[in-house]
Amino acid sequence: MSTLTPRPSVLFVCVHNAGRSQMAAAFLTHLAGERIEVRSAGSAPAEQVNPAVVEAMAEVGIDIAAQTPKILTVEAVQASDVVITMGCGDACPVFPGKSYLDWQLDDPAGQGVEAVRPIRDAIEERVHGLISAVLSA
Repeated sequence: MSTLTPRPSVLFVCVHNAGRSQMAAAFLTHLAGERIEVRSAGSAPAEQVNPAVVEAMAEVGIDIAAQTPKILTVEAVQASDVVITMGCGDACPVFPGKSYLDWQLDDPAGQGVEAVRPIRDAIEERVHGLISAVLSA
């Protein structure tokens, strides 16, 4: 009889959950598959994901058009092993025993796809490193 080990879980948080956190969650889901549980949320979620972000992700073959911004909850933080903030300031609750990282990235809000591409590429690079760190922990 095998014992099921819980998957590590990662929560990406930004203010609107319409850009950076959506891209990070999509990359982690795409690259890690079922090996890591992925969540994203915002402290003040927008009504929809930034269209330039949707377009930039489509350029690399990841469709996030159906995603919707979600409100950050205490439960989401408590259920996550790693919490990565992206400019949400003090809005993210802190709990002992969690790993917190803050990724300093430009906010794609109000930007065109040309400005979103370098942010997308920086997020993808960080997610590759995150996968190695989370799965080897």
